[in-house]
Amino acid sequence: MTPGIAPEDVLVKISTEASTAFMNDYHHALQSRRNTISSFYIPPSSMQGGKPIPTIVMNGNILQNGGAVQEMFENQMPPTRYDTQSIDCHVLNPQYAPEGVSHSRSAASTMTILVIVSGTVRFSEDRNDPERQFSETLVLVPNQDRRAQGQRPKDFLIQSQNFRVVV
Repeated sequence: MTPGIAPEDVLVKISTEASTAFMNDYHHALQSRRNTISSFYIPPSSMQGGKPIPTIVMNGNILQNGGAVQEMFENQMPPTRYDTQSIDCHVLNPQYAPEGVSHSRSAASTMTILVIVSGTVRFSEDRNDPERQFSETLVLVPNQDRRAQGQRPKDFLIQSQNFRVVV
């Protein structure tokens, strides 16, 4: 065990619970709370080297930020119904802390998590319409600003996302 890092079993438990809760909340927002979608993403910024984040790709289309995802779902997407069948997660970095943030916080507030999700989505309110398989890969990072305006603060936010409807 590395000093200052939680034991692996603790990291696995925390990441599994956090990923499951996050994906349930996120897919619920895509279905029925579309005005909250942008709050699931980190604010736009740049990584070292100038690469913009968040990185969001939906079916091959690059979206600039969480606001663009929200706008797409509010104005272009029909009603959706997500059924998550599998969530796999892995701790990428147990001690992630952006510049200016203390490293002495709990494991739950310092890890980054890779999340791989699969399931079905129906792009209609009609239960008789077909469901499509989807695959989604995300990188979740700790929410550095947990002060939510009128809502429960999210522990993690999306830094990178690739969503694909499987043909």
